[in-house]
Amino acid sequence: MSKKSVFCIATTRRQAEQIVDALKIAGFSNNDISALFADKGTTHDFAHEKSTKAPEGAITGAGTGGVLGGALGWIAGIGALAIPGVGPFIAAGPIMAALSGAAIGAAVGGIAGGLIGLGIPELEAKRYEGKIKDGNILISVHTENSAEITRAKDIFTKAGAEDICTTGESSAPKEHATAQRAA
Repeated sequence: MSKKSVFCIATTRRQAEQIVDALKIAGFSNNDISALFADKGTTHDFAHEKSTKAPEGAITGAGTGGVLGGALGWIAGIGALAIPGVGPFIAAGPIMAALSGAAIGAAVGGIAGGLIGLGIPELEAKRYEGKIKDGNILISVHTENSAEITRAKDIFTKAGAEDICTTGESSAPKEHATAQRAA
């Protein structure tokens, strides 16, 4: 089986840290866990510091570790992203590469474009982008087999995460599917 990723939305920083802690305890590698959230603090200023001449779309690694800390600080590859037309974000883990590559230009669609590149269906990628912009935190974990997929989904569910999905799945998250049936 090829690697798949399981994604969810955490609505608070505390919930995100609980999820990352649980993934760590369950044996997932810090290299397989990703987090993405809007930077509401000072990293935006750092990314645009005049002396760095950092262009839009650049990644800024230094200084970001202090912004994360705790369980989120355990994730590999922490950095700040300035996404053109979208704003400043903090990313960690494999999602960092997907969002920082040349494909992240406005023509691709910002965060949603990067998520689509990771295998998330377009509708769900756009929903995730909206939730991240609203202050929620996207958490994902790369998995090797169906047992790991089940274990990750169980961790997300027990933590009360929203919009849980796996790359390659064609079904909408439960919350969305329920709303469609009620309509």
